[in-house]
Amino acid sequence: MKKLLIGALLGFLALPAAAQDAVTYPFDGSFEDATFSVESAIIGRGLVIDYVSHTGDMLNRTGTDVGSDKMLFEGADIFLFCSAQLSREVMEADPMNIAHCPYGIFVTAKDGEVLIGHRTYPEGEMQKVETLLTEIIQDAIDG
Repeated sequence: MKKLLIGALLGFLALPAAAQDAVTYPFDGSFEDATFSVESAIIGRGLVIDYVSHTGDMLNRTGTDVGSDKMLFEGADIFLFCSAQLSREVMEADPMNIAHCPYGIFVTAKDGEVLIGHRTYPEGEMQKVETLLTEIIQDAIDG
């Protein structure tokens, strides 16, 4: 079970950006304010953040190691979490919906623009997850 959850987490982190669509929303504030707002909105729903991936820091730190001098983001974090209730609901409908867990909300800062977003999910039961993510992001934006 633990290996399956780790595999799902690594699979989420390894997905190339072009492989699926993302929904983004502009945030009127700093990257730090946006990450605080997202964290607060997730916790405010009674959910536990399993992991925060500081993807922007990693990309900036390792760029020269892989032969690149291009800065992709001034900041980029991904918040990973699950909802026990919603996850059970969507996995009872189709156990293979485990492939979409944990759920993630990302915050990016690039060229003075701060965005909050999430990847899109397939039609059907997973639209309930997409609705939850959209609601959390709206809570974060509204402050």
